[in-house]
Amino acid sequence: MDWLREQWARRPWWMNLMLLFCAYMAVVYVPWDLFVKPAEVDEEVWFGVRFHGTAAKIAAVPHWIIYALGTVGFFGMKRWMHPWAAVYLAQVTIAFIVFPWLYGPGMPGSLIASIASGLVWGGITYAMWQARARFSED
Repeated sequence: MDWLREQWARRPWWMNLMLLFCAYMAVVYVPWDLFVKPAEVDEEVWFGVRFHGTAAKIAAVPHWIIYALGTVGFFGMKRWMHPWAAVYLAQVTIAFIVFPWLYGPGMPGSLIASIASGLVWGGITYAMWQARARFSED
């Protein structure tokens, strides 16, 4: 248990959540998405644009790589994670701002969703950008 406590103490709570999310996505969800889910119902989102079918399967491969690297990078607090984790989170922020405009309920719901999502994910992106000192030497 001491080892586990030491591991959790290496990063702030929100970064521990990102580690768990990356691990889940890399080990459970994306493999299921790629190899079990039928292409006809598959969807992936990049920069707020939704991809379907075969395009979604292709777009899932870079997601899988990113989540696998995120798992390794967050677990080891690897120096190479900065700035790349923040860059990916900036893409997520853009996606959460754009997606409601493209696929949302219309105004004013899309505007409210875009602002709220942009603030939340923008804050996480900013926190990640500021966390450079937390990442160690390789």
